[in-house]
Order: sequence, then structure tokens, then C-alpha cells
Amino acid sequence: MAYDKNNIFAKIIQREIPCDKVYEDDFSLAFRDISPKAKIHVLVIPKGMYTGFDDFTDNASDKEKVGFSTAVSKVIKQLNLSEKGCRLISNLGNDGGQEVPHYHVHILGGETLGALIGK
Repeated sequence: MAYDKNNIFAKIIQREIPCDKVYEDDFSLAFRDISPKAKIHVLVIPKGMYTGFDDFTDNASDKEKVGFSTAVSKVIKQLNLSEKGCRLISNLGNDGGQEVPHYHVHILGGETLGALIGK
């Protein structure tokens, strides 16, 4: 999958579309999901152009990988989710339910979460 520079997350990074920012550093941006699936639902995205987890792990620099992982950890702590817990989700591809072709991690929490996959 080729990276689409016009995807919504690319536009958020470029400040073309506003977001409810939770955290930002040189490598990552975290913001509240506009259609939350839990009491707390935040997306963390790398600022680099990566389509999914595999693209990120294969092509991001070590600094980007460490920076992104650190950002996810900082957001979890900032949202006070460390003690009671949270769920991290990263969808990949059509079958995985990925809706935006830009690597991102969902942080869900603030309440007891149900089954991972409801059928």
C-alpha cells in the first residue's frame, strides 16, 4: 500500500484539519478520537509517513521507533491509565479494520472494556 499524503492524519499533522490534541513531540502526535469507542479513546500517530505497523517497523529510524513508543507510554501516564489499565490497538489492512492508511495506535480506557472482538 502506497502512502496517501491526503489521508486525514497527514492533514492533521500538517495542521490542515484541527484535532483535540493530548500530546505532541518531535516524533508523534496524540489526539482524541472523534468517534470514541470508550470513555477515553486517544489516537497516537507518528509524524512520519508510514501506512501501518509493518511499514513503520521496517522503515522508521530507530529514533522514530523509540520516540513513538515513548510517546504512547507518556500519553498512557498523562491520561492516568497506568494503574487500572487500558487497551492498545493497531489495526492493519482491510481485514484488520484499518480505516486510515497512516500507522496509528488507539489507546482505550477509563472504564472496564468488554471482549476484544464482539461477534
